[in-house]
Amino acid sequence: MPTPSKELISGIETRLAEPTSKGLAAAVGRAIRDGVLAPGDRLPPIRELAHELALSPTTVSAAWALLTRAGTLRTAGRRGTVVADTSAPRTGRYQQALEKPAAFPLDLSTGVPDEELLPALGGALRALTTAGTPHSYLDDPVLPELREVLLASWPYEPEALTVVDGAMDGLELVLRSRLQYGDRVVVEHPGFPPLLDLLEALGAVVVGVPLDSEGIEPGPLEDALAEPIAAVVLQPRAQNPTGASTSPARASVLADLLRDHDVLVVEDDSASALGGPAPVTLATHLPDQTVHLRSYSKSHGPDLRLAALSGPAPVVDGVRHLRQLGQGWSSRLLQRILLHLLTDPGSRAEVEAARVEYAARRTAFVDALAAEGVEVGGVEGLNVWVPVHDQEAALVRLASQGIGVAAGSPFQLLPDDPHVRVTCGLVREDLPAVAAAVAAAARTGGWGNRAR
Repeated sequence: MPTPSKELISGIETRLAEPTSKGLAAAVGRAIRDGVLAPGDRLPPIRELAHELALSPTTVSAAWALLTRAGTLRTAGRRGTVVADTSAPRTGRYQQALEKPAAFPLDLSTGVPDEELLPALGGALRALTTAGTPHSYLDDPVLPELREVLLASWPYEPEALTVVDGAMDGLELVLRSRLQYGDRVVVEHPGFPPLLDLLEALGAVVVGVPLDSEGIEPGPLEDALAEPIAAVVLQPRAQNPTGASTSPARASVLADLLRDHDVLVVEDDSASALGGPAPVTLATHLPDQTVHLRSYSKSHGPDLRLAALSGPAPVVDGVRHLRQLGQGWSSRLLQRILLHLLTDPGSRAEVEAARVEYAARRTAFVDALAAEGVEVGGVEGLNVWVPVHDQEAALVRLASQGIGVAAGSPFQLLPDDPHVRVTCGLVREDLPAVAAAVAAAARTGGWGNRAR
């Protein structure tokens, strides 16, 4: 009697019309439609299936990538690759991190900037007289004047640069154009939930590497590099959720570790103009291996949906090619607004004032927590990563006081103590009282335990 694996392979093989990645993806789709494969069924390992079907592992991997992006397959940890249940939407880490039963009078769970600290748009909007029309749909996607301003403030001299619709759009375009199904990708622990959701959707194997006060730790990164790594994704400044920033010395050490490996470094600098010290980038050391992404959402407005992306020409060309299949370019109307905000003295002063205010709020909040006996790390940014005795108890206690914070578990990839993320950049009033409430929640035990 054939094993279930052999039965599945036979069911796919009989539906395989052509020996290509698209042909294999179509065969799996037909097997699901015909009931040969059902939600939750585990597919054979890539090499086993490639051998049985007389295909290359690369062809199978590419087919799995197509099916994963379509939502047909998903990775399931040690269970390998399984057929996804498409009958109901899946809850990703990001949704879990921000899920709340009701609105809070003080919602510190979001990670968004304070709208009162964003630069005014009146001057930028008055300067617009027309939406503008490109000469061709294949025009350069970046306004020449904006390109000049961006390059003048860029932390290194890039080979190529383009503009995308925010940080996550840039990350998706880079990773989708570079990753194959099953590629191993190093990310920070704790990490950013939307990035983890994206990598899972692309069929990547996520490898968590812990952080310390200077960035990702060299020892665990070196251990991860013992097996092939396709990409390393990190936040060099104001890491979300911890607020840690990569030091120049750590960047040099990490570059030395990565230099002899065929690995793409993807840097997400979402703090941008709100960061304190000069930006640190591995591109200073590894320009041919590094993509540097700078978002203007936190500093100039989330609804502008703009970020700039630089890197080796082949990578940036891949991003441009993918965009031509979809939106084509980021609105030049919005680019002109950003250009005004980056060059107008009044707007620049508003952003600088916001940077100073966020830094003051974070420092005051961290100091207030420390006075209550709760120590947190990080040096900048809108968020603090607060250790708690019991995550659910902390969330419930704060919710009862009208304060929302984000659960820490969706940010975590490795075994770790429980935490919550608090967007202290949104605390405008009563900061000591809010910090005291967070500290009390951090000490709260679970049901049946006394607060300590």
